[in-house]
Amino acid sequence: MKISLNWVKEYVNLDGIPDEEIISNLTMSGLEVEDVINEKEIYKGFIVGFVKTKTKHPNADKLSLCTVSTGEQDFQVICGAPNVEAGQKVVFAPVGTIIPKGNFQISKAKIRGIESFGMICSEAELELSDNHERIMVLTNGFKEGTPITEALELNDIILEIGITPNRPDALSHIGVARDLAAVFNRKFQYPDLAEKTKINSHEKIENFARIEVIDTENCPRYAAKVINDVTIKDSPEWLKKRIKKIGMRPINNIVDITNFVMYEFGQPLHAFDLKMLSKNKIVVKSTEKDSLFTTLDSKERKLPPKTLMICDGEKPVAIAGVMGGENSEINNSTKNILIESAYFNPRSIRRTSRALGLSTDASYRFERGIDPSTAGIAAERAAQLILQYAGGKAAEGILDVYPERIKEKEVRIRFERVGKILGYEVLKEKISDIVSKLGFKIIHESETGLHLLVPTYRPDIGREIDVIEEIARINGYDNIPAVSKISITLSSRFDESEFTDSIRNTACALGFYEMINNPLQDEKSAGLTGNPVKILNPLSSDLAFLRTSLIPGALQTVARNLNFGEKDLFLFEIGNVFNKVSPGSIGSFSDFIEEEKLIFLISGRLNKKEWNSEEKQVDFYYLKGLIESFITKMSLDNVLNDSYYHKADSMYDFYFTKSLNDKAAGIGGKINDDVLKKFDISQDVYCFEFNINLLKEIKKKEKVYSEPVKYPKVIRDFAFVFDKSLTYEQVKNFIHENGSKLLKSVSLFDIFQSESLGSDKQSFAFTLEYYSEDRTLTEEEIDKEFQNLINAVTKKFNAKLRGSN
Repeated sequence: MKISLNWVKEYVNLDGIPDEEIISNLTMSGLEVEDVINEKEIYKGFIVGFVKTKTKHPNADKLSLCTVSTGEQDFQVICGAPNVEAGQKVVFAPVGTIIPKGNFQISKAKIRGIESFGMICSEAELELSDNHERIMVLTNGFKEGTPITEALELNDIILEIGITPNRPDALSHIGVARDLAAVFNRKFQYPDLAEKTKINSHEKIENFARIEVIDTENCPRYAAKVINDVTIKDSPEWLKKRIKKIGMRPINNIVDITNFVMYEFGQPLHAFDLKMLSKNKIVVKSTEKDSLFTTLDSKERKLPPKTLMICDGEKPVAIAGVMGGENSEINNSTKNILIESAYFNPRSIRRTSRALGLSTDASYRFERGIDPSTAGIAAERAAQLILQYAGGKAAEGILDVYPERIKEKEVRIRFERVGKILGYEVLKEKISDIVSKLGFKIIHESETGLHLLVPTYRPDIGREIDVIEEIARINGYDNIPAVSKISITLSSRFDESEFTDSIRNTACALGFYEMINNPLQDEKSAGLTGNPVKILNPLSSDLAFLRTSLIPGALQTVARNLNFGEKDLFLFEIGNVFNKVSPGSIGSFSDFIEEEKLIFLISGRLNKKEWNSEEKQVDFYYLKGLIESFITKMSLDNVLNDSYYHKADSMYDFYFTKSLNDKAAGIGGKINDDVLKKFDISQDVYCFEFNINLLKEIKKKEKVYSEPVKYPKVIRDFAFVFDKSLTYEQVKNFIHENGSKLLKSVSLFDIFQSESLGSDKQSFAFTLEYYSEDRTLTEEEIDKEFQNLINAVTKKFNAKLRGSN
């Protein structure tokens, strides 16, 4: 956005501060100056000249030979402009002057045999307008030799400022002036609005216009002023210069004044021809269906539904916050005007602007959020200027529809917190002064902090940290003290994804492929394994519930793969699941549980049939082996206890579980055929689902080197007949507890059940491994040890050693 520094100085006294310092501090305070146009440098060397004589060039029909006086010296100049005449005051560029348009330097030249010592300039050559056919003729009141920067007031500095989206308040000269007042601790003042109360019409404004706001959500405030009997004409020179410098084209006094006030206050305005408003009425409402509308640029635009429109008693007359309509624009015959000054919902204007592909100065401000409190003030300011430069009579009062006032937010800041966040101390008095200069109202001040009322032109501020940022910004980032040495304790960074990354690496190493499924499911799928949580605004009924398990999503993936002919599947997934604690509704976060789960799934063939091997299908035991391999790779040991269940439940035909410290770490097995039918799956599927939080509790053993056994191992086998109620774990643990330190390993190598043993009996066969790290064992001590274990097992479990009588 372009800002005139001279214009800014009307609201804040910056006397004595170098322009370079102002520009630097603007950037350091967060309003980055991207470009600087210094008129004093651009028009350096140009002076007022007086054309003493004009004669025809002897060698060219369209050229004139002029004598130009600077008051001290006369110069012979050749000019091709048709309007040059003797007795004129002109803009003269002596030899050595750099012309802005084209950026070239004037030098002595010979044109058609005659020497020329300078140039009489047009507005185009000065980049003041596009008029290049005629020279710029000045009034005779200018004294020859006067610098043009002084004569034409071309002594301003124009700044191109990059405004961030969170600073809509800075999209005006007053907003920039307010920041500079805070930075330099100078007095800030609004323009004098004393004239706004001067009413030269005794008729109430309600006699001329009415306002009705139907869509109050998208138009919280709509204010309007009415002025009758205005005269449409060119704007005064000072106003033309102002709006030209910020890149706008002068149109007429009414339109130029609304643009001036927009760049002054940041409040977009629009002037309607009151006679073109049917029933003298303004209605603010949104469209219900697609419609067409012709804007001020004479383009017919297709409006989508829910476009906020400004209408009169019969028809639309403007696209709210974006552009006015051709059917109510100001023209030379306009006498009575209505000035619109409103606050529109930023989301509504942003949506409309994007849909139409139409961005204007007004929409740029509305969609970022203007100050709702400025609407009435800006309307009064525009009325003040119109009465001064367009004449007319202002109706008494202002129409202001503002049903629900947008209130200022309250924020409390702590002085101690300011120091902790910034890392250096800012004096309490300095803090109070900064927030006051920025327009914050101090409700209460104590020894510990401030209770503030945030102005409505700062929608980006709502928390203590926001105010602290403002303090740092205005106090100056370059004022942050330099610290020569910082002592901190370095600690290792915690990587939240490290554990799941290691799971992925291990799963891939075991031959699995990762799948990613949607956590949103239909009620039927989510209800298969738990108590599902319903979301408030689902996109569809198929995505209305959060998953309670990874299994339904995994089975959907299996079904899709089978449909495409891919039948051999080794898949895994890591994801969160959600379960309600109780069937009732959810009132707080404690009413549901969120857990991170890991699922392994296998289905189809383990290997294909080849010349040297038969085809083999995956099965329950292959799944168990993969799970144990996974645990071993994750922890260097299979630290989880497991149990077998040869019975069916709602999900599995048969399954096994893994537990850690009596907590269920995972469950898996063969999926029930009835469940598979619901997903149109016609082949066996095996899966295992882990609780990742419990897996994290596994203490991974460190890798250590151990020397190979130097002395021979002794292997012994025995088999016992036990009651069927006895588990393998019970026997194994008993053997370990009753064996000596020479017994290093106990493993089960056979389970046997037969009618010959009895219907309530089963046989476990074990392999026992003995060795010593420092000597060779003798047969006698091994036999003695082995026999003691046989006796202990027989006695403890009332078991019978197989192979004995």
